[in-house]
Amino acid sequence: MAVKVLITGAAGYLGSTLCQHLLAAGNEVVALDNLTFGPANLNHLCAEPRFKFVRDDCRNETALKSLMRDVDVIIPLAAVVGMPACNRDPLLAQSINLDAIRMINRLRSPSQLVVYPNTNSGYGVQSGTSFCTEETPLEPISVYGQTKCQAELELLDSPNSITLRLATVFGMSPRMRLDLLVNHFVYAAVTDGYLVIFEKDFKRNFVHVRDVADCFVHCIGNADKMSGRAYNVGLETANLSKAELAQKVKEFVPNFYIHYAEVGSDPDKRNYIVSNQRLKEAGFEAKRSLDFGIPELIKGYQMFGRGQYKNV
Repeated sequence: MAVKVLITGAAGYLGSTLCQHLLAAGNEVVALDNLTFGPANLNHLCAEPRFKFVRDDCRNETALKSLMRDVDVIIPLAAVVGMPACNRDPLLAQSINLDAIRMINRLRSPSQLVVYPNTNSGYGVQSGTSFCTEETPLEPISVYGQTKCQAELELLDSPNSITLRLATVFGMSPRMRLDLLVNHFVYAAVTDGYLVIFEKDFKRNFVHVRDVADCFVHCIGNADKMSGRAYNVGLETANLSKAELAQKVKEFVPNFYIHYAEVGSDPDKRNYIVSNQRLKEAGFEAKRSLDFGIPELIKGYQMFGRGQYKNV
């Protein structure tokens, strides 16, 4: 059944892809964004009559109250994403990642579904030897993880909510991000030809941005049986160490030089294997592999052309 969906942060890395998938599934989309990263990310949707764009801030209660009156589903994607960005401005992170979610939760009616993206960084310091399930305690150690996990807990204490604990996302998007691990490794391989890697044995789970978008669509269609729970969202075959990921990229870029050196550390201490069994039992399984995503990224980076401050 087609529904009307409000997305905050709709012009971001995930939002610009999710809007497209929701429309393709027959839904109406109301996209809210302050266009921090520019307007071009949603240009491809302007001809779609079921797409509406509102330029505003996700913390503007007057605007949100008006937009929420006649929507069925709310997907709050607007966030300060990642540890470095949150540490740079923790007050901004608090207001967008947590306070804005509290406001949405307060304004919505019990009949309105919220599907909220959390990060599996919330699992904190883990050994990398055992699976994290949704029952694994959340122990976030960064401002980013803490604000996202607190928002999740408050939503799950309210009716009609689903939270998705996303693995590290990869793949091309209209609003591209190069700070995500797979995207970064492939970009370094294609443009620089080398990469220095620290904590090479730390493990992560990965998932394609289009699989994440499809998962949101699935949640909306199956909210009656999925509501009230958190779900890990990742590719079951992609629980890899950083070294294993680099070697996978090297399969597609043979001249990629990889050097391991302890030149840094991950402030979020992400080192865990994630189980996606609960989501699979709810009827959804990520399907786009690294073998699919890495060639896609290589093709996309070939289209970047000359850098703004480079001659080649």
